[in-house]
Amino acid sequence: MSTDWISAFGTGGLPGEPSLMEELDINLPHVWDKSLAVLNPFHKFSPDHPKDAHMMDDTDLAGPLLFCFVFGMLLLLSGKSQFGYVYGVGLMGVISIYLILNLMSDGGIDASRVTSVLGYCLLPLCLLTIINVFIKLNGTLGLIISPLFILWCCTSASGIFVSILNMHNQRFLVAYPVGLFYACFALLSVFDAGAK
Repeated sequence: MSTDWISAFGTGGLPGEPSLMEELDINLPHVWDKSLAVLNPFHKFSPDHPKDAHMMDDTDLAGPLLFCFVFGMLLLLSGKSQFGYVYGVGLMGVISIYLILNLMSDGGIDASRVTSVLGYCLLPLCLLTIINVFIKLNGTLGLIISPLFILWCCTSASGIFVSILNMHNQRFLVAYPVGLFYACFALLSVFDAGAK
């Protein structure tokens, strides 16, 4: 009996076959680099910088899906089961921002890249939700902290969009709808729907 047939059903796979991560097109070091770039609010996205030149060229959705799932799980840990809202607001926001960016720019952008950028920039709001698990933020503290996290997400996302689309004079016009998008997620995170 051939060992190739046996190894195909084992964990080793066939010789010369790509790994599962390669087949699913998930590049964990690239996801890590994008996440670190988003977490640094003072990072200037520049097409001339060697690392930034191709950072948002690929439109992997592994990181954004992971961050949406983590956001939903952290909401669940804080007593809010709102997975439907997370994916619903995310879908409507991606469609809206995709349309706005394509109307504003000359070259345009594809929907998967918009999804990737908005999903990666959700990471600071995941940090806000971690804080909300331990300290309830539906009071004065939440009203002070949450705009800072919205600004953090908005700064990262608008910087990436401006860099991709060469819209350097329109950063505030890009930041406004993106800020509204992340404000919806912050509202889900901070305020309790059942609280009276």
